[in-house]
Amino acid sequence: MSTADILVVGSANMDLVAFSDRLPAPGETLLGGAFQSFAGGKGANQAVAAARAGGKVAFLGRIGIDLFGARLREGLQRAGVDTRLLGEVEGASGVAIIMSGGSNNMIVVAPGANDAVTPAIIDKAAFAGIRFVLAQLETPLDGVLAAARRAREVGATFILDPAPARTLPQELLSLVDWLTPNESEAAGLLGLPVLDDPIAAARRLKALGSRGVVLKLGGQGVVVLGTDGTPVAIPARTVAAIDTTAAGDAFNGAFAVALSEGLSAPEAARFAVTAAAISVTRHGAQPAMASRAEIDAMTAQNQG
Repeated sequence: MSTADILVVGSANMDLVAFSDRLPAPGETLLGGAFQSFAGGKGANQAVAAARAGGKVAFLGRIGIDLFGARLREGLQRAGVDTRLLGEVEGASGVAIIMSGGSNNMIVVAPGANDAVTPAIIDKAAFAGIRFVLAQLETPLDGVLAAARRAREVGATFILDPAPARTLPQELLSLVDWLTPNESEAAGLLGLPVLDDPIAAARRLKALGSRGVVLKLGGQGVVVLGTDGTPVAIPARTVAAIDTTAAGDAFNGAFAVALSEGLSAPEAARFAVTAAAISVTRHGAQPAMASRAEIDAMTAQNQG
C-alpha cells in the first residue's frame, strides 16, 4: 500500500544529448563533442522534483522492456518515488534525441512506451489516498483527461502543465485546479503571437475554465491567480543559470509539495520558484532537481 499523497501521471524519457559548436545543416554530418544521457520526461521530472522537495510521491506511467526503462525506474526509485504504478510494455521506452549546438537545440521525441498511458491504465485504485495529481501533455490526451476525472472523483487537486502546447478540450480545462503554462504555452492557449501583459493573460487563461492559474515567466518569476481573483506576482530568484531545461518541471513538483503541506498558493509558488532557481544552476533534468535541504537553505539565505 502506497503512502503517497501526490500522484504524477505522465511521461518518462531517456534524454540522449550530443553537443557541438553549432547545429548541422540538413543532410550534413557534423563531428561534435561530448555525449551525455539524462533521465527525463516531464512526468518523471516532476515526480523526482516533488520527491526531492520532500513530498510523498507515486508515479503512474509506462516504460519499455529495455535498458533505458530499467535506468528510468532506478532513477525514480533513488529519488524516493514509489514506482509500483510504473508498468512495462513491449517495445522501446520513450527517448528524446537532442542536438545541442551553441545556444540552440534540435529535439526529436520518440514517445515509445509513453503512448500506452491511456485511460485503460488510469485505475481508480491508484488514486486511493491521493490529494494532489500532476499531469502534462507528453502522453495521450485521453489518458490525461481520464486522470483529471479520477482526481475530481477522489477530491484531489489537479495540476496541469500544458506542455508541450496543444489545444485542450473544454472538459479538461474545467477539471483543472491549477493550470501552469509558461509564456509560449500561454500565448498558444490564448491564440496570441506573444504575451504582453502577464496579469491580463493570467485572467484570460483562468477564464478558459480552470480554477486557478500559475503563469510561469522564466527569469521574471510567476503570476499566481487563484479563486479569489487577486493576482500575485512572485519574483524569480537571481542565480547564474546554465541549463533551464527542466525549470518548469522543478517548479510544478515543488509547488505540489508546498500545497500538500498547507501553504497558500502564493507561498507555494515562492517555494517552487526557489526550487526552480536551484535547478537551472545544474545540467540535465532529473539530476538538477533541488533537495529539500537546498530549498530551505536558499530560502533562509534570502530571508537573512
